Amino acid sequence: MAIIHISQTEAASNFAELISRVRAGEEVHIEEDVTTIAVLHAPKKYEEPRLLSEIVAAFAGNDSGEPIDAGFAEDVREGIRSHVYERLIDPWESF
Repeated sequence: MAIIHISQTEAASNFAELISRVRAGEEVHIEEDVTTIAVLHAPKKYEEPRLLSEIVAAFAGNDSGEPIDAGFAEDVREGIRSHVYERLIDPWESF
């Protein structure tokens, strides 16, 4: 991905060209003097979220022998606590 640096004045006068370049996958840094004041890039493609069970299975298959970082483990715990809605409910439980 190419990164293009242009001035604020140039960006204002040629905005359609900038959008075309962003669509093509380039990143545009709009600058004032030597300071970047804005960055244009295409949005990241939305990816379907994975189930927690899929993530755990991927870790279980990790044969590297490397321990999981404690901070990462806490992030996973927090994610589990904040996404209780992901629990699959058996429709027969309500009867």
